[in-house]
Amino acid sequence: MELKVNFDAAVAESKALSVKPSNETLLQLYSLYKQSTEGDAGDDAPANPFDFVAKAKYDAWSSLKGTGKETAMAAYIDLVNKLKG
Repeated sequence: MELKVNFDAAVAESKALSVKPSNETLLQLYSLYKQSTEGDAGDDAPANPFDFVAKAKYDAWSSLKGTGKETAMAAYIDLVNKLKG
């Protein structure tokens, strides 16, 4: 249960970072968050081939397929702590 509390705190902290992370780091945060909260990405990739943002998000999330929710939460917390300095 402590992991969930720390994860929720990290989510709040990620929204208050003093410097906006790079797009690559934002994709990491997004994919780790989705894996932590929803599990593996579904097989339904974005339908619009020109929606590059949605495709990047889907690809980042689906790259974590098979990663456990607890592992993803711990990685998210570590990444936010790194970003905080």
